Amino acid sequence: MNQKIFSTKTAYKDSAVISFFLCILILVAFLQTSDEFLHWFLIPLTLCGILIGIDAVDWFRGRLNIFDPIGIIGLLGLHFFFLAPLFHVTWDFWMDGDITPPPDWRPWVGGMAILNFLGIWVYRFSRNIAAQPTENQSKQIIWKLDRRRFFPILCFSLMLSAVLQLMVYQKFGGIGGYIDAATRAARREGDEFQGMGIVVLFSESFPILSIMGFAAYAQKNKRLQTWTVLIIVLLIFLVLQMFFGGLRGSRSNTIWALFWVAGIIHFWIRAINKKHIAIALVFLLFFMYLYGFFKTGGLDGISTALEGQEARASLEKKSGRSWQGLVLQDLGRSDIQAFLLYRLSQPDSDYQYAWGRTYLSALTMLIPSAIMPNKPPSKIKDGTEAQFGMESYHPELWASSKVYGLAGETMLNFGPFLVPISFIFLGLVVGQVKGLLLSLEPSDIRLILLPFWVNFCFVVLVADVDNHVFFIMKNGGMPLIVLWLSNKKEIRQNSGINPQIYAHKSELAKIEPSKK
Repeated sequence: MNQKIFSTKTAYKDSAVISFFLCILILVAFLQTSDEFLHWFLIPLTLCGILIGIDAVDWFRGRLNIFDPIGIIGLLGLHFFFLAPLFHVTWDFWMDGDITPPPDWRPWVGGMAILNFLGIWVYRFSRNIAAQPTENQSKQIIWKLDRRRFFPILCFSLMLSAVLQLMVYQKFGGIGGYIDAATRAARREGDEFQGMGIVVLFSESFPILSIMGFAAYAQKNKRLQTWTVLIIVLLIFLVLQMFFGGLRGSRSNTIWALFWVAGIIHFWIRAINKKHIAIALVFLLFFMYLYGFFKTGGLDGISTALEGQEARASLEKKSGRSWQGLVLQDLGRSDIQAFLLYRLSQPDSDYQYAWGRTYLSALTMLIPSAIMPNKPPSKIKDGTEAQFGMESYHPELWASSKVYGLAGETMLNFGPFLVPISFIFLGLVVGQVKGLLLSLEPSDIRLILLPFWVNFCFVVLVADVDNHVFFIMKNGGMPLIVLWLSNKKEIRQNSGINPQIYAHKSELAKIEPSKK
């Protein structure tokens, strides 16, 4: 008797209907706020929202696991492809800098919506193919945790991480000097962290390694599985995360780590529900907002932000860190991608496509400069010249450090017409992670890594390939090594899809036996 997965092949018709009416209601609400919405760009934008919103509706209705990559991309994609462009227009909030903006942003937002709509179709198609299980596979390999090896390896790794981080603080003359150096780097007044990539790879792994050790121990001890204990552990983790890399001012470094920890708790200790997710999102938004002031002003920035509304407004204007920037530029790419489309579509554009050079440059990040001194120019050169014209890039004088996202980097390399094709990569990554979610047994230690790979799915959409490489190596390098050294493989008869991964019985209804 074979099992066939229908959940990735066909969408729920009722979820599609709900997504349609939800997006129409949102659209009607925005239409009341401004006459700027009386424009054709709303048509492709709404189609994007409806199509990606189907997965978001499935997630809300409990038809997908809380950490299902399809549901996560559906939720974030609803903001990325639909809500963020609408907020850009209603707030008239667009990218800053010395750019020459288009006379009207709306046609270019609409143009990107057309490309994204085609890309979402490509994403869904490639995702469904990649998520299909291997037919007639009688045996399954399970990674079990060898506790006799795991805890000694973990202790050694924790000591190595702690020693290296202390050496980093010593290099900068203590924590205060470390924060000052990070603040100067954020202000582009020099980068004293240059060349420390290998050290950072190991030194900042302490918090996530600690949680892995806690999860392995708590899994066998019910007294450590109460919400009181878990909340205390999360707070301790946040403090550790700040001391092990968080004080460099990287918000994403801290947010992604918290997402990973929540996933470890969900899969290995105690299930998380939507109420917990909602509470966590409110906390994370406030954390990211205040942390933005820390990134540009250090501890003085935080103290100023807490003085009151007037001081905070002044600091927002000076630093460029605001709620609008957080919602639209940290969690979206609508304006930079629309601007690239505008610039590259102009008849007098002199930009020369990179033809894959930004991807090659990202991969050479792993090669030390001593071995490869003449690396290809990074995306910073191509991004600067796409925005300001050829020969505008001068590393010491003028350079743009924007992040362009999947569609944006594709335009830098190959132009707008290949943007929909680039979504194949997103579909393959999401499909592979979905397949992993469907196949892993509850005792498989790769479940510890699953939230990390779910997180990577969103990084693929909003970030560039150099960010992908950095994310995998810096955040996942040490934990991957520790788990690989600590596993013992077992071969079992394949029992098919594991029902314990589903959050709702309706998900199981889509797994139907077919008679020979």
